[in-house]
Amino acid sequence: MSVQAVRPRTSGTAHWVATCGRRETPTESGKGLIMTMFTRHDITSAPEQARPVMANTAKGFGFVPAPVALMAESPELLEGFMSGNALFGRTTLSALEREVLILTMATTVECHYCVAMHSSVLARQDADAALIEALRARKPLNEPKLEAMRVFTLAVMEGHGHVRPEVMETFLGAGYTRRNALEVVLGLGVYTLSTYANRMTDAPLDEPLRAFGWHAEH
Repeated sequence: MSVQAVRPRTSGTAHWVATCGRRETPTESGKGLIMTMFTRHDITSAPEQARPVMANTAKGFGFVPAPVALMAESPELLEGFMSGNALFGRTTLSALEREVLILTMATTVECHYCVAMHSSVLARQDADAALIEALRARKPLNEPKLEAMRVFTLAVMEGHGHVRPEVMETFLGAGYTRRNALEVVLGLGVYTLSTYANRMTDAPLDEPLRAFGWHAEH
């Protein structure tokens, strides 16, 4: 699926514009000042413990994504996220269900990098354009089971883990299991690491993802 095939209308809460997520100068946004506090490492400047993870990531992407380069300042954080993400990938949730969780969290937390990255993941998986647009716009999904995942994810986030009995029953009634419910906790934990780090470091959007740029209207 091409980028053009999944580009939504210009109205709504999400806009696929190439400039989204950029912090050109400190005068454009107070967050620009934050960027100067963190080093965007390359493999030669990063702490030694982070270098193998960075090298591995570069092989997969063809470049070192900004979040990885910035998280490398803390090798433990970088390794924690990468290890956790690998574990999340081995859960019984489908790849599409995992992406629904990630994009639901990313748009709620307003992590522009994660939204762009995982929009591109769905596009590469030939996901339906309407699904991608709805996730980016924080709107209900047409597919009932995926919508149940989106709603449950939001409920877990809102309740800081606590969900009302009827919410759990609806989730299980949609075809999920109690194991899946705990796997949602794992996914949210893992992506708390990346979304929070990306926001703290104000990770800039890399060029290959600019077509998937996202902006949340406040």
